[in-house]
Amino acid sequence: MATTKMTSSTLNNNHHDEEELSTMSLVEHLEELRWRIFKSLGAIVVGAIIAFVFRDQIMNFLQAPLPDQANFLQSKTGHKLVTSGLTEGLTVELILSGVTGCIIALPVILYQAWAFIAPGLYRHEKRNAVPFIFIGIILFLAGVSLGYVVLRFPVEWLIAFQSSSFTQLVTADSYFKFVSIFMLVFGLIFELPLVLTFLARVGIVTAAGLARKRAVAHISMWTVSTFLTPGADIYSPIILGIAMSCLYELTIIFIKIFVKPDPEVERV
Repeated sequence: MATTKMTSSTLNNNHHDEEELSTMSLVEHLEELRWRIFKSLGAIVVGAIIAFVFRDQIMNFLQAPLPDQANFLQSKTGHKLVTSGLTEGLTVELILSGVTGCIIALPVILYQAWAFIAPGLYRHEKRNAVPFIFIGIILFLAGVSLGYVVLRFPVEWLIAFQSSSFTQLVTADSYFKFVSIFMLVFGLIFELPLVLTFLARVGIVTAAGLARKRAVAHISMWTVSTFLTPGADIYSPIILGIAMSCLYELTIIFIKIFVKPDPEVERV
């Protein structure tokens, strides 16, 4: 009898809280979303300004993996990269500052996204949100860092492969685009545990199912790693394959920790 009353009380509380959540109109939701987007964009602008101030240090840091033979004119100009247009240098610096600004503003962006959806979350989901944001930032930065470490292998291979047939003249635009995409791919791949954990939260995958398909998943990820890393060097796909396999196993642990088999808790 007591259990029945407790269940009835929980259902009534859930119904009452859902009514409170539904009191906001569509216009109010859109207004809140607009302000949170503005705050995120503001954080990106601030981050981009900071990055632009330190643009020389950032560019020198990203050019470190580029070998000396990448530019035929280096012995005359003293620079590794060249520009092919009047505004290309400024454009590259602005784009690079914008990308770096997005990375700097990542904590603010994730917080604004969480704050927008928080009213519709269960209590245990709210408790897990902060660790999820923190882990997501750490994983992304870890992926970008690993991408930077691995970067020199495909760059050196591509430069060496072309040196016998072409005069090397790598432009700033082409190099920094390659670097940005390469490191971004690594950063996004490292978000795999959070993506699969979310899919487990909505009931699409389970930890037991991922464990049963472990062998197929690892073979598939190692195959994909050979296509995601440009060049024919053996180090990049091996490092990425190991990283993806570790992330897959980490995902199973995440699901066991954050996804409960019976998530029947009341909203707040």
